[in-house]
Amino acid sequence: MKKKYTKINNLSVSNELLNFINNELLEGTKISSDKFWKSFDKSVHELAPRNKELIQVREDLQKKIDGWHIKNKSNKIDLKKYKEFLREIGYLKEIGPDFKIQTKNVDKEITSIAGPQLVVPIMNERYALNAANARWMSLYDSLYGTDVIEQSEDSVSERYDPQRGQEVIKYVREFLDKHIPIEATSWRNISGLKIQNGNLIIIKNDKEYKLKNIEKFVGHRGERDKPSGIILKNNNLHIEIIINPRAFSAAHDIAGISDVIVEAAISTICDNEDSVAAVDAEDKVVCYRNWLGLMKGTLKTTFIKNGKKLERKLNPDRSYISKDGKGLKLHGRSLLLIRNVGHLMTNPAIILKDGSEIPEGIMDAFITTAACLHDINKKGNSRSGSIYVVKPKMHGPEETEFTDLIFTKVEETLELKRYTCKIGIMDEERRTSSNLKECIRTLENRVFFINTGFLDRTGDEIHTSMEAGPMIKKGDMKSSKWIEAYENNNVDIGLQCGFSGKAQIGKGMWAMPDKMAEMMKQKTGHLKAGANCAWVPSPTAAALHALHYHEINIFDKQKELQNKDSTKLDDLLTIPIADRPNWSVEEINSEISNSAQTLLGYVVRWIDQGVGCSKVPDINNIGLMEDRATLRISSQHLANWIHHGICTSKQVLEIMKKMAKIVDDQNRKDKLYQNMSPNFDKSVAFKAACDLVFHGRSQPSGYTEPLLHLNRLIKKS
Repeated sequence: MKKKYTKINNLSVSNELLNFINNELLEGTKISSDKFWKSFDKSVHELAPRNKELIQVREDLQKKIDGWHIKNKSNKIDLKKYKEFLREIGYLKEIGPDFKIQTKNVDKEITSIAGPQLVVPIMNERYALNAANARWMSLYDSLYGTDVIEQSEDSVSERYDPQRGQEVIKYVREFLDKHIPIEATSWRNISGLKIQNGNLIIIKNDKEYKLKNIEKFVGHRGERDKPSGIILKNNNLHIEIIINPRAFSAAHDIAGISDVIVEAAISTICDNEDSVAAVDAEDKVVCYRNWLGLMKGTLKTTFIKNGKKLERKLNPDRSYISKDGKGLKLHGRSLLLIRNVGHLMTNPAIILKDGSEIPEGIMDAFITTAACLHDINKKGNSRSGSIYVVKPKMHGPEETEFTDLIFTKVEETLELKRYTCKIGIMDEERRTSSNLKECIRTLENRVFFINTGFLDRTGDEIHTSMEAGPMIKKGDMKSSKWIEAYENNNVDIGLQCGFSGKAQIGKGMWAMPDKMAEMMKQKTGHLKAGANCAWVPSPTAAALHALHYHEINIFDKQKELQNKDSTKLDDLLTIPIADRPNWSVEEINSEISNSAQTLLGYVVRWIDQGVGCSKVPDINNIGLMEDRATLRISSQHLANWIHHGICTSKQVLEIMKKMAKIVDDQNRKDKLYQNMSPNFDKSVAFKAACDLVFHGRSQPSGYTEPLLHLNRLIKKS
């Protein structure tokens, strides 16, 4: 069906988007639709040519790097000469004098509270609400429902397992003993809690005890001698003990404790990018409308669960009585950040005067920021009056500087104070991580976080050095020299630029949502590295990962790390080439199969159903969170191996067909699923997946969006 457009000044705007902006987005703000469209039109036509120039710079640099590797193919890479070449072409920039970031009016969730950060597709309103409400999570439920607590042999999955329940309570009591210790006794088998003279009194065996550190008690609910809730604080994170003797979960607890609530997802990235499949005005309006609902505080959704109709909406703030008897309110929701798309893609929702599509990142900037006008006055999200925009996939300081220009224009159009819009830099492209200090400098008045994106960074590593040789196996990337340097460099530069206590230094996603026990073992590494937030895939994972932040005081850790040696640029630029690989046919086929299966499992849902983030079973049937970043690695890795003769196109195609049958079988219970096999030629999704591999070398920076968007639009039509 042909989309209808309305001409406004020099723009042709899709009617769906136009109606949303005029009748919903700007309604109730001081910005009239006439003023918005006039200023927006002018700004877009100033910004779009620069956007185009920057994309061309990427292509020009890539051609020069390809040429250098081809010319030097017979020699081992001389890092000194390689760096000289990268400086000569402008890929590496001169490092300027030391400086500290100047970002102001930043919320405490960014500056002084370290904790998990959720990432949620903004296209799904139920998920978005769950994430926003994941600031406070039941520790009992989070432990009981995951593999952190081992399954007992006689447990019946359909019923409550009392033995498992007792293990959960034991785990929580040990957690409290460790971080909120009681003087001369333990939290195990306490018989009561009360408030006396502003102190928490713990009763055990008819004796009364106090906390070792009485400052960790901050308030309560209910009566002093019979509280219904006790609020505690450790490392700036709150814990609430719920007391309800009538609750099922308190049946065997003599103190009547029915649950322990932890402060979990301190901040949440509402994502317009890698985890959504938004290709036109219809899709973008869904994303924008959900974000607007969050900023207005009005977003709601109804759904059926266990035969019951339920409604979900944003949680209110949490009220307590402070230790001095006054009212105490704690924010009830995660601090919401909005991730825009990068500079690459355009969108048919708006057509410019030269007939070209609008750069999607510019459209996102104006519209997602305009939605925040509704929050600026009521301060339901940011209490400091700031707007937090995460900007992904920027390549080097010119592109971060361009982002500053975009948001200056946004602020002018929406009559906001300069630097109201704060920018999160996704350090996920090779040219950005190699020039991170200079990227931060261009945004020194706006930057509120830097975050490593291992997945996209690996995809860019492969594509940038495509001609250098065959890459090591995907699984070996995490132990390679460049990745260790990359992760360390992000923290080093952040600390040098004064991020501690002012902005977030973040780390990437735990991609196995069913493997929480393993996450509890491994993800503490992000804190030891000096990161004050790290990504989790679900509210449950946020609750569990929050426990790590009780163990380690990040701001103390960052002080320790201030004096360590800085990362070497040579290590960061060491290309992960497989030196004379002697892999067997079985090893090669196994690697291809693994990439092909997850690639197909993700693409088929993206193209056929518009699902931007999926839990896709890998070759060992372990569910992995897949998004466009993981897709970029798999497609680029296979393209690299074909290019260097590790495998053939025919070999990969045969394995793709074999894996497509497996993916079809894995999705057999999905009523909306459309099989790729046996009619491969008729499957748009299968063709798209193959194109990502076989045309991977020619994709801009190895990105998957151009082919995904093209084929999704074909499917939708």
